Amino acid sequence: MTSFELRVADPADAPRIALWMQRPHIVRWWQQDWCVERWAQEIERQVAGEHSTPYVVAVDGEEFAYVEVYRVRHDRLAKYYVYGEDDRGVHVAIGDVSRVGRGLGKQLLRSLAEQVFLAEPACAQVVAEPDIDNVPSVRAFTAAGFVQHGELRLPEKTALLMVRTRAAQGGMTCTT
Repeated sequence: MTSFELRVADPADAPRIALWMQRPHIVRWWQQDWCVERWAQEIERQVAGEHSTPYVVAVDGEEFAYVEVYRVRHDRLAKYYVYGEDDRGVHVAIGDVSRVGRGLGKQLLRSLAEQVFLAEPACAQVVAEPDIDNVPSVRAFTAAGFVQHGELRLPEKTALLMVRTRAAQGGMTCTT
């Protein structure tokens, strides 16, 4: 069983996150290849607010991914589907290219959803909105127990609404 360590991101993480976000397999989907200063400001904004929390994820003692867990009710996604008051959403970017394409994404997504359910007892579902053309991401969400609930036409993309319910919980755990 893979054990992931999540820690809340800090502005000091901005250089690493900025580097990850410039990687071709991420920039295409996130479109946030910002400078270090802008990432530092973004992390500060998220940590100070109620909308989302940024995390750096490690496995085997090595940091390899950036994750955002957000409250759907505070997100633009709330305009696109009938959400539950306590729904949470996730954004995941695996920045370490040596860890891409090895099944780690599905393990992380499964573990992340389970950790959200443990931390938020009122949360009935965890959602994501990957670009419909991001086949590896859609596959990883599906393999992690997320189910497609239709297409969403967002301003910058056509997305698939992917939903993992508390009832689908089981398997791996995440350490924080």
